[in-house]
Amino acid sequence: MGNIMNKEQKFYQALQDIFIGARIEGQGGFVNLMRIKSNYYSKIEKILKDDIDKVLKQYPTFREELFDKLYTFFSRYFTESGSIYFNSTPFHNNIYEKVYTDDKDVILFWKTQMLYYVKTDRIFRSIPIEFDGWKFYFDASTIENKKANEKRSLIYELKEVKEDQTMVFIVYYSEKGRVTKTDDILKELKKKNIKIDEDTLERAFRIFEKQSEVDFFINKNAKAFLQEQFKLWSYQYFWEGAKEWSADRVNQLQILKDIAFKIIDFISQFEDELVKIWNKPKFVKNSNYVITIDRLTDEIMEKILNHQNLDEQIREWQELGIVDESFKVSNVFETDLMGKHISKKYEHLPIDTKYFKELEFEILSQFEDLDNSLDGWLIKSENYQALNTILPKFKEKVQTIYIDPPFNLDSSDQFLYRTNYKDANWAT
Repeated sequence: MGNIMNKEQKFYQALQDIFIGARIEGQGGFVNLMRIKSNYYSKIEKILKDDIDKVLKQYPTFREELFDKLYTFFSRYFTESGSIYFNSTPFHNNIYEKVYTDDKDVILFWKTQMLYYVKTDRIFRSIPIEFDGWKFYFDASTIENKKANEKRSLIYELKEVKEDQTMVFIVYYSEKGRVTKTDDILKELKKKNIKIDEDTLERAFRIFEKQSEVDFFINKNAKAFLQEQFKLWSYQYFWEGAKEWSADRVNQLQILKDIAFKIIDFISQFEDELVKIWNKPKFVKNSNYVITIDRLTDEIMEKILNHQNLDEQIREWQELGIVDESFKVSNVFETDLMGKHISKKYEHLPIDTKYFKELEFEILSQFEDLDNSLDGWLIKSENYQALNTILPKFKEKVQTIYIDPPFNLDSSDQFLYRTNYKDANWAT
């Protein structure tokens, strides 16, 4: 009986992970939805259990196999982040082993073509790590349930060395500028007869941090994807090579399919909501305009030069090196035989309307065709949402796109995101 419960528990645990999964941190609509998703799960679990009990009344002996098969199938497509994609399948293990692989380069495209990438978070767990004959164990119990803030660095402290030479480290978040005392750790290990160098130790720390990265995706069509995968899988497991089935066996397999499709329905209902929200046009939170003063009338310039926020604008110019510390507002206008006018020296000072919001309408109303007067846009957004938002405006008008991501690097020490993609990954 314990064995049956174990298979059931494993299945429900996998199902729970897809709805609750790794705790995503931060603010925003997607994050809020992930929290709602875990509440949704508590409702559907009860419905599902009742339905399974009902259909198994006629075939109680099929219970163990049903849960074994459900777990075997769904565990391949469920991930710790709650994303639905090729996690691992025995037929294509060499292809679908990991989302990001270094050796099989173009696989990234095949694994992610049906996904929207949302974000990468760090989810810390206690894990063992082995390489080059060295054994480590990282105890992350103190930070497992704390906010995984990318900007906070980690500290490693040697706890003990076990009999089998496993080095056990406790992992903390850095506070008050504390850092890992690598030299002290190396001395301590030397006393315990472990002659490890600093590079190897640092590499172990980096591996632990990389292992903690979790990618969040939304499946563009979870229902079609999972149904197609189930059909392929069930054909492979049940129909191929079978000459005939008893009526009972056919009924059992029909129960398996019905329950699997019901689970797929539950999952895809929520995933479809995520897709709709991800693709919904986003509101612009705020917009500011930067306009050089040669484009503004003397009247507006007078108002700007007497504005209460002028000091903030001047401070920005000084920080950017546009004017020096000796800059005086009185020098912006000069007077000669032609009368008062803006000095040539300062005619290209940029006015940012974020400092002069109540004058913004008056500033913009000076332009008959504001759109054509602007010679540059700076958009701060998620890439996907930004591109979707500007698509109608710039469709078929873009001549060049220049992106300069760091890649083909062995180490990501300098960056808070992945840099170890190879050439073809960027191409795909």
